[in-house]
Amino acid sequence: MRTSDALRSTWLGHSTVLLELDGVRLLTDPVLRPRLFPLSRVAVDADVRALEGPDAALVSHLHYDHLDPRSLERLGRSLQVVVPAGAGSLMRRRGFARVTEVEVGDQLTIGPLQVRATHAEHDGRRGPFGASAPAVGYLITGSGSVYFAGDTDLFDGMHDLAPGLDLALLPVAGLGPRLPPGHLDPRRAAQALVCLRPRVAVPIHWGTYRRIGLDREPEVLQVPAESFVRFARELAPEVDVRVLPVGGTLALSFAPDAAPAVGFHRAGACS
Repeated sequence: MRTSDALRSTWLGHSTVLLELDGVRLLTDPVLRPRLFPLSRVAVDADVRALEGPDAALVSHLHYDHLDPRSLERLGRSLQVVVPAGAGSLMRRRGFARVTEVEVGDQLTIGPLQVRATHAEHDGRRGPFGASAPAVGYLITGSGSVYFAGDTDLFDGMHDLAPGLDLALLPVAGLGPRLPPGHLDPRRAAQALVCLRPRVAVPIHWGTYRRIGLDREPEVLQVPAESFVRFARELAPEVDVRVLPVGGTLALSFAPDAAPAVGFHRAGACS
């Protein structure tokens, strides 16, 4: 039987989320530094002390704002790091001994949890001359279920990706005013809710890092999250959207006999 407060998610900014489920602590795309040229952090710094003892880090792709070896080194080179297939040598050269490479559909066990690599509609290469590996998302299942999208656009198959999903962590913005292909803007992220049908959704990948020279006013930085809430109310009102501040924690309780969310898929929304 599921227990209350079985799932806790703490947003540490950008795509970095600490997930605590069934006694396991997973960290997604750890990026903890104040500067990633040409980006600077405009949100409060992540509290690294709260990250002591994660069981594994899940890395979605190789872009510098998602895979930052220096941030991972702060967590210790003995940490298990899960990366897309093709990125393992990059991490081993940095001294990480417990590196697991995954392709779409691969599933691994971390404690009592199952972690499956999912498709992501995103070019995840590390620059024109860096390592090449396809982007992935992750579906984590135990007493609850979480979908971490990494970076992605809508894609065929999203509707059937995670039946009965409890929590979706969805990117809703980029690093500036323009979004290149392979990303979700606030409206497309709301369309993803129509496909995924989660019980709860948390917007990520907004309001944390900004290109040097761009507007950093709090009202501007908040726009993607506010727009996502507005579109979600229009397109997927059954989903409970929670906007967290950086460092904020969401604790989800589970009813033992709760039925999965169903009934509001719209044809054509997932591609």
